[in-house]
Amino acid sequence: MTDWANSPAAQWWDRHQIGLYLAALTVGAVVGLTFPQTAPTFEHAIDPVLVALLYATFLTVPFAAIGRSLRDVRFLAAVVVLNFVVVPVVVLALTRVVAGERAVLVGIVLVLLAPCIDYVIVFSGLAGAASTRLLAAAPLLMLLQVALLPLWLWVFAGSETVAVIDVAPFVEAFVLLIVVPLTAAALTQALARRHRVGLQLMDVMAAAMVPLMMATLAVVVASQIDSVRGEFDRLIVAALVFVAFLVVMAPAGIGVGRVFGQDVPSTRALVFSGATRNSLVVLPLALALPPALDLAAVVVVTQTLVELLGMVVYVRLVPRLVPAART
Repeated sequence: MTDWANSPAAQWWDRHQIGLYLAALTVGAVVGLTFPQTAPTFEHAIDPVLVALLYATFLTVPFAAIGRSLRDVRFLAAVVVLNFVVVPVVVLALTRVVAGERAVLVGIVLVLLAPCIDYVIVFSGLAGAASTRLLAAAPLLMLLQVALLPLWLWVFAGSETVAVIDVAPFVEAFVLLIVVPLTAAALTQALARRHRVGLQLMDVMAAAMVPLMMATLAVVVASQIDSVRGEFDRLIVAALVFVAFLVVMAPAGIGVGRVFGQDVPSTRALVFSGATRNSLVVLPLALALPPALDLAAVVVVTQTLVELLGMVVYVRLVPRLVPAART
């Protein structure tokens, strides 16, 4: 059986994924601005590429290990407190500057209150963190964010904003772009435990993660960039909020690690878990919002760009902030 995930091509784009993502964003922006008439075509392509990307993403979630992951009670408690107690407080403070910008606020709330479950594993591993613990915690983080996102929208954006959201397309997007690929991923993992074809499929999708992410970023930006030409001032404010979030979450993650008595690798993992967000999982929900909140989707994509740049810094900075014990 060909090991696609460890092929030279897959290893190359794994090593250069940040640069490749930035290149995809640039290509999408150039195409969208140069050929604005293509925006509707790219909009129709968003759902297919997102379904493929999220299916590949959910394949990395170890559904069969949910029971075992719950045994690491102290680390799980630290992850939950950090992401669902500390992060909301930080987001509440940071979003006061955009409280009057409803679409920007909704986009920021959607993305910052959804902890990452996929490439946080890669980045944290590069910094010597306990990435396997984050992988084990992924199912719990996924379940909690899906359950809490509607509540967060109501608390942070207010009942007036929630009232203008048409529930039908929101639910449709949730089912098509989250429930369907999530279920398919769980079934594929079950198949892989019994049949070789399941393992082959998982291997191919693991190798395709970076190209799928690139395609998604390029398509989304190309479809949205022209419609927000005059919104750069609002997006700059959102970008500054995302930068501030990354700055605050480093000491916050370290503090939670100390409170819960975590070792160095686990504390580093907490820092990354608190800082990285699930932008491409919540993007379908942002795209399903009504026209008055169209900018929210671009705000989510903006967070992806800021975070990718931030991870370059985090990979180098976190080992210095949380140094290994001297022997």
